[in-house]
Amino acid sequence: MVATGTGVCATGFSPILRSNIFPAEVKPKLSVFASVTNRAVESVTFTEQEQDQRQRAPTVWDNGTFENKKSTEKKREDESQSGGLSVRDYLELSRELIARSDGGPPRWFSPLECGARLKDSPLLLYLPGIDGVGLGLTLHHERLGKIFDIWCLHIPVMDRTSFKDLVKMVESTVRSEHFCSQNRPIYLVGDSLGGCVALAVAARNPDIDLVLVLANPATSFGKSQLQTLIPLSVMLPEQFHAGLPYMLSLMTGLPSRLLMATMEKRLPLEQTVGELSKGAVAFSAYLSVLAELLNVETILWKLNVLKSAAASANSCLHAVKAQTLILTSGQDQLLPSREEGERLRKMLSKCEIRTFNDSGHALFLEDGFDLVTILMGASFYRRRRHRDYVFDYLPPSPSQFRKIYEPHRWTEVVMNPVTLSTLESGKVVRGLAGIPSEGPVLLVGYHMMLGLELVPLVSRFWIERNILVRGIAHPMMFTKLKDGLLPELSSYDTYRKMGAVPVSATNFYKLFSSNSHVLLYPGGMREALHRKGEEYKLFWPEQSEFVRMAARFGAKIIPFGVVGEDDVGQLLLDYDDLRKIPYFKAGIEELTDEAVKLRTDAEGEVSNQDVHLPIILPKLPGRFYFYFGRTIETKERKQELKSREKADELYSEVKNEVERCIDYLKDKRENDPYRNIFARLSYQAIHGFDSEVPTFDI
Repeated sequence: MVATGTGVCATGFSPILRSNIFPAEVKPKLSVFASVTNRAVESVTFTEQEQDQRQRAPTVWDNGTFENKKSTEKKREDESQSGGLSVRDYLELSRELIARSDGGPPRWFSPLECGARLKDSPLLLYLPGIDGVGLGLTLHHERLGKIFDIWCLHIPVMDRTSFKDLVKMVESTVRSEHFCSQNRPIYLVGDSLGGCVALAVAARNPDIDLVLVLANPATSFGKSQLQTLIPLSVMLPEQFHAGLPYMLSLMTGLPSRLLMATMEKRLPLEQTVGELSKGAVAFSAYLSVLAELLNVETILWKLNVLKSAAASANSCLHAVKAQTLILTSGQDQLLPSREEGERLRKMLSKCEIRTFNDSGHALFLEDGFDLVTILMGASFYRRRRHRDYVFDYLPPSPSQFRKIYEPHRWTEVVMNPVTLSTLESGKVVRGLAGIPSEGPVLLVGYHMMLGLELVPLVSRFWIERNILVRGIAHPMMFTKLKDGLLPELSSYDTYRKMGAVPVSATNFYKLFSSNSHVLLYPGGMREALHRKGEEYKLFWPEQSEFVRMAARFGAKIIPFGVVGEDDVGQLLLDYDDLRKIPYFKAGIEELTDEAVKLRTDAEGEVSNQDVHLPIILPKLPGRFYFYFGRTIETKERKQELKSREKADELYSEVKNEVERCIDYLKDKRENDPYRNIFARLSYQAIHGFDSEVPTFDI
């Protein structure tokens, strides 16, 4: 690929960089690559001063390239087999970039891995930490590049740009890009020092649609151990100066992360030793370059910039109106990030926080940390001013699904669900063979107590059929009206990562139009929080809410039943019991006030949406059973189902089929010799724990 208007070829460059790096004053006005922006270079004019700066602006690939074509292809092949770039790659690329860098000024570059992206992808500006290299998102470039236009800020080691000027430079870019694309948000992903820059820019531009993602922001520098390095770097004899970069690197946790990432791969001993050796060599080479460039003067400068950044950012927090996501580490040795995150959450008006208890300061370099998945889980990705929960969603990759699913795998192990479906011929088979592969498909069923069936149901569709089920969910999973007793929104991240959307006619329409497999519980919260004696009773509204929408798109409707909640626990105190106790009654009212209300105009029990947590007495785990009934076609009935009477008839038919599926399972499970967990464990002990445990005869 050739840089448009510059005549610089980037194809022979490192696999990490693709954009010519111009001075900060020029880049916001110049489209260096057609793949970076679509603005025509020919229409850009420069002042005499800008032309001079442009002509003498250095590029990081002058006088040679990092790798030839053959080595680049080999590296990509290795990455494909190993699952992507690693911390070792970050160290190697950082070493090369630092070694070839100059004295300034700061400039933007775009990673080479960031290829074709979604239409109208927003701009993401990565603002690095105190190192200034700009490669902190190395492990995330490939996935981020699918949904963002990524620019990374590079601050050369010997650069002496003040914090104030850094803010002005980033602000200039933000304003320029906002002027060109006013309907798209601009993401500022700030790491440590970069978090302070992002906050300062947001405070100065409250009218621009900014989204801040701050990883361990350095606003807590005043409480940090880093402050002790300022007098220490002055007092240390010259022969100890080379040890300062090593000390800083140890505090970031990079060496331990290299070790842990290698050990977690569980490779054979010989291969593990080889990987550790390569990691040690890469880290040593990285430190040697830093030691040559980071003299005491440079370290003092950077620490003082950090001190100035923290003071400046803290002074303007009240003016930050941008949507903000703070990512904090529980094991940060450089900054008290966990406490700082909570402080910022209380001070910023539109702020959410996610804490990673076992992570160190270099959060973006953590093995297993995936920024795209975090953004999807927190509902922080959007391409317009308002998030589109259907079209802004990016499904997890197979490896990311495994990471999402692993903490919940115990439900599959303990409940060992039996899944039945119905073929077109009407034959009932074990498994999901009866589910159509192509959408739109509407799965309509019974909601067990507290939605206990959700994880095994959604995961079974993914594992067995590679089908992503988009659940229609209560808005309380996405929005809290105020802080209080309701769980933090982070408690629902797993559901949002797996594609849940808040219930609305608009989202329903969009899911069908995108040919999705949609999961709907007409009984909603009333069914999931039923009372004693109401197990397996449907609480559906009188109106045929979903039938005519499904018919409009010719969706296949699949009713299903699920049983097993009564083999897991017994209701000790339900809603009616709790309302009689003053303490719990007050709690129910407070919880209900915090949640978005649905079906306020409905009649009957389905309108009772009071939020409460029933008290359940656990039982020795039994088994879950799913039965997906016959598929009901609506494709040829579009005109017919425009009639309210016909729609109501089909609605009743679907409801009756769900009840039939439940009755079928309740009857059949009585003949399951492995309904009890001990019977299943005994079977698996003999036949292997990955073996399929038998059930009743179908």
